[in-house]
Amino acid sequence: MSAVLQPLEARLDAMTVERLDAVCAVENQAYTHPWTHANFIDSLAAGYHCQLLLGGETVIGYFVAMKGVDEVHLLNITVAPEFQRQGWAPLMLEALAGWSRGQGAQWLWLEVRTGNARALQIYERNGFRRVGVRKGYYPAHGGREDAVVMSLRLHEPTSAWGGLLP
Repeated sequence: MSAVLQPLEARLDAMTVERLDAVCAVENQAYTHPWTHANFIDSLAAGYHCQLLLGGETVIGYFVAMKGVDEVHLLNITVAPEFQRQGWAPLMLEALAGWSRGQGAQWLWLEVRTGNARALQIYERNGFRRVGVRKGYYPAHGGREDAVVMSLRLHEPTSAWGGLLP
C-alpha cells in the first residue's frame, strides 16, 4: 500500500441551514469566541454571501460576506484547523474578491484580531492594507481585544486580484 498523499479536490457551495451543524463544529474548533448557530442563521436570513469550501462532504472552510453600496465586508472566514496552512484561506479570499467584483464592489473590508498574526499575514500577503484600529472590538478572555481594520481595493493593478495586470 502506498503512502502517497493525494491532492484534495475542493469546491465552493452555498452555505445552507442543513449544513450549519458542520459549520458550527468547525467554528467551535477554530475560535475561542465562535459565532453561534444564530449568527449564521441571521446571516443566511439577511441574504449575506455565505459560501462553504467542501472537500467531498467535509467542510474545509467557509466565509460570510455582506454587500454594501460599492463595497463588501468580510464578516467571517474560517478554515477548519486540520486544513489550515494548506492555502485554503487565500483560495476563499480569491473567490470572494471575484464575487465582489461581479457585484460591482470597489473595496473589500474586514476586521481581524490584533493577536491573530497568521491571519494578518495572510491578508497582507493578499493585498489588504491596514487602515485603522477598532479599540476593544472583540470579546477576549479577561476583557476585550482590538481589531485591525483592513481594506483591499479590488480594481487596483497592484492588488492580489486587481485583474488589470498587463
